[in-house]
Amino acid sequence: MANKSGQDQTPTVLPKDGVSRFGQIEAFLPFSRETWRKLVRDGKAPQPIKIGERCTVYRNSEIHAWLADPLNYRAAE
Repeated sequence: MANKSGQDQTPTVLPKDGVSRFGQIEAFLPFSRETWRKLVRDGKAPQPIKIGERCTVYRNSEIHAWLADPLNYRAAE
């Protein structure tokens, strides 16, 4: 994704701490937003945090845990 100056804004490293929106983690996922949504719904991916009506984020530490072992990851209840 490029900004107004034409510079690429795709992150190359996901920070260990903090939160990120889907657009920031998308580059690290091998599938679409819809597949991610289904994994979240089924508890097989980190659960989102709704900040507002149109703003959802994910904990980076949970994304790293999922990336380390996506087949065995289970979201905390």
